[in-house]
Amino acid sequence: MKSFREELWIEVPSRRGFVNITADVARAVEQSGIREGFCLVNSMHITSSVYINDDEGGLFQDYEKWLEELAPHAPPSRYEHNRTGEDNADAHLKREILGREVVVAITAGRLDFGPWEQIFYAEFDGRRKKRVLVKIVGE
Repeated sequence: MKSFREELWIEVPSRRGFVNITADVARAVEQSGIREGFCLVNSMHITSSVYINDDEGGLFQDYEKWLEELAPHAPPSRYEHNRTGEDNADAHLKREILGREVVVAITAGRLDFGPWEQIFYAEFDGRRKKRVLVKIVGE
């Protein structure tokens, strides 16, 4: 069995944002030379997520609204975590909702998606560079 590792660096200039990273992950799969296996993609930061869904603008607005209803940023004083001098407790909670990672099968050297599926990075406490790990294993 072979393995391949790559890091993607993403910087979202605002506090929150969504980035389609499908093309970057597909390039890593191609570089790996692995034809059959699995690709793990995970955020290496506790205030961001990696998830799979459709690349449709209305969904990003829906996510933004839904996540803010579930874990509102304001007022920051509502969270115990923020009493340590941080203001990002909501970002930690939003990350738990969307999750840390995705695993996609690799078939015939390509990501094996269902219809409309794409990989996204979701940022909840941006304005600095963060890492996403791409780990590919197989033959």
